[in-house]
Amino acid sequence: MSEQTLNISVRETIKRSKKGKINIRAKDKSKIYIKCTLGILVILTVLGFLTFDYKGINISEAISITFENIKTMFFEAELSHFGIEQALKQIIITVSLAFLTTIIGAVIALFLGIFASSNLSNKRVCLTIKGFVALIRAIPTVLWVLIFAVTAGLGSEAAVIGMTFHTVGYLIKAYSEAFEEIDEGVIEALKASGGSFWQIVFQAVFPSSIRYIIAWTFLRFEINFTNAVAMGAAAGAGGIGFELFMSSNFYFNVREVGIISIMILICAMCLEFFSTKIKNKYIN
Repeated sequence: MSEQTLNISVRETIKRSKKGKINIRAKDKSKIYIKCTLGILVILTVLGFLTFDYKGINISEAISITFENIKTMFFEAELSHFGIEQALKQIIITVSLAFLTTIIGAVIALFLGIFASSNLSNKRVCLTIKGFVALIRAIPTVLWVLIFAVTAGLGSEAAVIGMTFHTVGYLIKAYSEAFEEIDEGVIEALKASGGSFWQIVFQAVFPSSIRYIIAWTFLRFEINFTNAVAMGAAAGAGGIGFELFMSSNFYFNVREVGIISIMILICAMCLEFFSTKIKNKYIN
């Protein structure tokens, strides 16, 4: 770049304000568009709340009742229709459902992820697999469960198949991107030394990407736990989600909903703690 061009660019980007301060930030049209879009969204949100048909509901009274229900739910929580032992059993069922679908999905995705990687597979095969799993991920887990419920019937079978199906689509994308981050020099060196395809996979690909494989698998396990809670209610898969559904929609027991929610929260925190410990032990 010549000195004249540099001087012109400096003049364009550095402008002095009326107070004599230097303004280094140049005008960016994208920032203006973002601010205008956010402003329009705020205005539309306010208009929506002002023009919404509340069907004669007193908003202040509704908010007061909501806070009262939350207080009752979490500060007066108790089990009425089943004991603590049954509650723990239902949580174990939910965790087992999440664990089973994660393990099955991870094993399938681990090998399909190899053929979905652009540096390990044929381009046509890679694009075909990536397009197929993109379609799988575009449909929510609950819809896959309901789709399989048509043939398998509502219950744990449909939940396992549907959750596994979505887990495979999720992990194939995660694993394939991890495999594509591997240094090409390592793969080329093994090819030059006469290594076969599977020798390259097991001696270079898996060891180099094990950190990402473990991290993504545990992340999906946590997602599957929340999905298992939802599937217990939506698909009749059992577990703590089914008890939550019965307490809120059949018994109308706010206190029982509160204790179940607290138990789910504690279980999720325990899973996060153990997954962090395992990741720190085997990754570092």
